[in-house]
Amino acid sequence: MRNKLTEGYILKAIFMLSWPVVAANMLQTVYNLTDAFWVGRLGEAAVAAVSFSFPILFLLISIGAGLSIAGTVLVAQYKGAGDDERAGYISAQTLLMITGVCLFISAAGYIFTPFLISLTGAEAEVVPGAVSYLRVSFVGLIFLFAFFVFQSLLRGAGEVKLPMYIVLATVILNFAADPIFIMGWGPVPAWGVAGAAVSTILTQALAAIAALAMLLSGKYGIKMKADYFRPDQALMKKIFLLGLPSSLEHSVRAFSFTLMVFLVGAFGTAAVASYGIVTRLISFIIMAAVGVAMATTTLVGHNIGAGNNRRAKKIALTASLFTFAVMTIAGVVFWFYAAPLTAFFISGSPGVVKEGSDFIRIVSLTFGFAGLQIVLGGAFRGSGDTFAAMLLTMLTFIVLRFFSAYGLSFFWAQKGIWWSFPISNIAGGLAAAAFFVWGGWMKKNLTDDFTLKREELEEALPQE
Repeated sequence: MRNKLTEGYILKAIFMLSWPVVAANMLQTVYNLTDAFWVGRLGEAAVAAVSFSFPILFLLISIGAGLSIAGTVLVAQYKGAGDDERAGYISAQTLLMITGVCLFISAAGYIFTPFLISLTGAEAEVVPGAVSYLRVSFVGLIFLFAFFVFQSLLRGAGEVKLPMYIVLATVILNFAADPIFIMGWGPVPAWGVAGAAVSTILTQALAAIAALAMLLSGKYGIKMKADYFRPDQALMKKIFLLGLPSSLEHSVRAFSFTLMVFLVGAFGTAAVASYGIVTRLISFIIMAAVGVAMATTTLVGHNIGAGNNRRAKKIALTASLFTFAVMTIAGVVFWFYAAPLTAFFISGSPGVVKEGSDFIRIVSLTFGFAGLQIVLGGAFRGSGDTFAAMLLTMLTFIVLRFFSAYGLSFFWAQKGIWWSFPISNIAGGLAAAAFFVWGGWMKKNLTDDFTLKREELEEALPQE
């Protein structure tokens, strides 16, 4: 696997690593839609309970997903350097660190659930369902975080198909378990809205147990030994600090969409519906860019670890230009078919279709720039510069998108908000390209930074 990532055709390697990630993300969307379908059978209050809980959970999921990226980067660089022992040691310490963070978040979240729900402004009839759903979710958060670590470590090692297969299995299991725990069946009582969380915990627990068993087997590119699990606080702190910017980056993305909904909400239901439909369509396009970005993170990490900085830079350039071209073509298709794409999600609302079509035509031709920013951010993370990737995201989603949307909405109402998307896409893409050309991101090599206390690592690693 190492030779395939550090030698040979770059586009082939990008495709090989990215398509399973895209497929896994799409399967996760199916998973969420299944939950939404069955909760919807319980009525408006149940749907509202999950809706009020979701932003809180999404923020916590962002923290776990972001921290686990540190594992991807470090494993990729150590595997690229041919240092499998330290890749295994880093993997074990990453697992310990994220487990500790998760246990703290779960305990605090469970205790403060009623307070968190009160902050959302949920109506009295919705609060009990929201509290029960969120508390059950907090109990099972450890399994979700464990699977994040599993995915990240294996992706760092270049193994991307196995996580996809496990996500597929969870989709199938959740499809069967949702109606049983939500509606009740035989001896299983109807849990109502909390049943969706119970079903999720069960499927995620099975996935996490299977995933960790595979990871510990040593057959999938990472070999961990019992001695590797002795807590190394100094190293865990470094891993945490490396992953923290990625956590903030994920959180900023989640928070920015919430802020935008508040802005759009001032212009009526039709504007909100249009925003929801178009951002859902955009999310499918973004999935492809995220898949390429994750592949780029792995490839850049392997090549920098191997000391092949020139190839790492070529990978980033190839991946970003390829994504720019594909997403620009997709944007042209969206521009021509804006009306039917919007109408597919809603019928009998010509005003929403018109507004959604306008939004698509305003933003679609800048999809390529959005892809440029996402993929180059993946390259920066692969080099270990997670801080630069975070700053680019904050610049794009908060400074450029939100503030331009807020200002322009005073002059052009919701159209001003729509125009904030191409403005932020172009500016964010160009900023990422400028940082790429400057080349400061290439100066990092975490196999040096993370072995400053080499004698301590030598003691931690078992002697042959």
